[in-house]
Amino acid sequence: MKDVFQEAKLQLSGGHKAVVATVVRTKGSTPQKPGAKLLVREDGTGVGTLGGGCVEGDIWFAAKELLSRGGSAQYREYELNEDLAAEDGLICGGTMYFLIDPIYTPEELLSYAEEIDAAYEGQGSVALASLIKLPGEEDGPLLAGAGTGRKLFIRENGTTNGSLGTDALDEDATGRAMELMAHGRNEYVVTPDGTEYFIEAYTTPPKLILAGGGHVSNAIAPLAEKLGFQVYITDDRAEFANPERFPGAVETIVARPEDAIPGLPTNRNTFIIIATRGHRYDNVALAAAAATPARYVGLLGSKRKTILIYEDLLRMGVSLERLRELRAPIGLDIHARTPDEIAISIMAEMLMFRLGGTGAVMKLADGLVDKAHAKYLSSAGVSELVPEAATSPSD
Repeated sequence: MKDVFQEAKLQLSGGHKAVVATVVRTKGSTPQKPGAKLLVREDGTGVGTLGGGCVEGDIWFAAKELLSRGGSAQYREYELNEDLAAEDGLICGGTMYFLIDPIYTPEELLSYAEEIDAAYEGQGSVALASLIKLPGEEDGPLLAGAGTGRKLFIRENGTTNGSLGTDALDEDATGRAMELMAHGRNEYVVTPDGTEYFIEAYTTPPKLILAGGGHVSNAIAPLAEKLGFQVYITDDRAEFANPERFPGAVETIVARPEDAIPGLPTNRNTFIIIATRGHRYDNVALAAAAATPARYVGLLGSKRKTILIYEDLLRMGVSLERLRELRAPIGLDIHARTPDEIAISIMAEMLMFRLGGTGAVMKLADGLVDKAHAKYLSSAGVSELVPEAATSPSD
């Protein structure tokens, strides 16, 4: 999304019109998820993607029509059915919903694009809410409702610009934005009266502070870097905190973690993992991490070790409320044993926390397997498969 907003800023500052199409909602399995964007320029070229195929092509065509002929924002629905699968190979089988948003007066969104770009650089989180439809407006493959595309821009200090139409809607969106800003998430909202809007938040890339440069941290760092985390390492031993051992780290700090952590840049989108070389180092490092605004703070170790350290933290003045927020022992239960396995367990939990997942197994339920089996039998023209009768050698 960052490249789309950077291009929007470039186009708008040059006085050009543009159309931004956004995936605002999905059902089932789809090639892109909410928040995916495509910007179409006046010359018909674009930046970003909505998943490819003829669905994206149709959205692209609609955007170019809006740029050439004018018109208001549109809300479109596409079911990825078998016809689309045959044409494009999009066998996902879900439904995608798009907001196609023309920007005819560049200055109306230029300041928003600039602030979103600044949010990515760490200059304050922001959110943008877009009205989809008002109560009473009918569902359908194409909607261009009275208020579709109306905007409310929200900053983390609570100030706003624009409106979704009513004070109640604006207050609802602002409250939700404050939670979404922590990790740059988005949400499709249907209010009790039937109003629908989409809200997306923007913040800095996630930071990961690894307190302790041992084997597990050494396995975590490259995974985190590939997943977009800015990694910082702190260890009081120079041989465990250096650029040669952690070549992709933003910074390696030779200092005791409890001394280094307070001086590092932390916000609600910061993740801190305590993995030092022992209990007497872990407790003070975890106390320092708990004092930061980081929403994800984890401790590597056993349950027994965690209980002992939690007792230490309570004696140090850490509140019970903050203690309950800590992730310890850290990671998902995959019976990990080696440093690499433990790293995968921890990164999986971090992604679940950041992206809002459940950690549940995604394997198809038996009922769905049976449904596929029944469909196969129907297409084969048989009611059931009967195994060949076994014959005895003596028959």
